Amino acid sequence: MAGSDSPLRTLAHPLRSRILAHLRVHGEATATELATALDTHTGATSYHLRRLADAGLVFDTGHGDGKRRVWGAVREPTVDDAPLDEDDEAAARWLQHDYVEHFGERAGAWIEAQDDWPPAWRADCGLVDHAVLVTQEQLTALAAELGEVFERYRRAGAGTPGARRVAGYSALLPIDPPPAR
Repeated sequence: MAGSDSPLRTLAHPLRSRILAHLRVHGEATATELATALDTHTGATSYHLRRLADAGLVFDTGHGDGKRRVWGAVREPTVDDAPLDEDDEAAARWLQHDYVEHFGERAGAWIEAQDDWPPAWRADCGLVDHAVLVTQEQLTALAAELGEVFERYRRAGAGTPGARRVAGYSALLPIDPPPAR
């Protein structure tokens, strides 16, 4: 990593987190395409893409020409298992709040646009909660299974007419109070 900031601290910036999210959802893009999609200017996206690259979160795909670089999101960023310092803890918490805000924006956009979609799509898209009673081991298995399902469907509709991208959010949140220590 070229810079002194950790990937968490690098991501704890609104535009950087949106750039990375956009690349993960929409695929490779140039700084100009990202600037248009995120309603900012190319200088800002170029700068923040370089910071994300220094942190190992995005990469130059090599598909561009000259100054027109095409960027992609690193699929599985390297994770350091070392304990987080206070700054990384604060960055991680900011990212969690930012993620929830981003989810809220996307869910709100669906609520407003759902009438424009065919009934079959409206029946399966939207917000649903499922309360389950599990042990810690079962919770771990549940999280892993949900991840496997999402991975299995990641590109299932590729090349199929009528296929549309959907974002699946998983938020396993406790309802009961934490166990006594």
